Amino acid sequence: MLHEKMTKKAYSHEELIWIITARSKAQLIATISHYKNEYGKSIIKDLKSDRKNEFLVALRAIIRCTCYPEKYLEKVIRLAIKGLRIDANSLTRIVTTRAEVDLKTIEAVYYKRNSMSLKQAVNDHTSGDYKTMLIALLGNNA
Repeated sequence: MLHEKMTKKAYSHEELIWIITARSKAQLIATISHYKNEYGKSIIKDLKSDRKNEFLVALRAIIRCTCYPEKYLEKVIRLAIKGLRIDANSLTRIVTTRAEVDLKTIEAVYYKRNSMSLKQAVNDHTSGDYKTMLIALLGNNA
């Protein structure tokens, strides 16, 4: 039913919200896994069909953050330090709030994806006291 609605775009926002919010994390992960096993494509990929739809963009972020938090947070960090300008709010929020939770795992995902340690990336893209603070937080998890 879900796949049929996704491929035909015959769903309402309320239906998708219900699917995401009426399940526990374990049930949501099982639903996402079953969808991929059954149809050979992740629900996130099916939701990408309309990249300009803000609701679907938010829904993909919710699914990623719930089902694959380390991958999601690695991507947020990568985008935060990519380019000429640092997104200090995102970088600070993740490093400070995840330091005692799963930052070590996020660092491993970052290294696997970027062939560079998160600590090195922070060292290369930040400066001053801000850099010192982030490196200290990362150092506690290295």
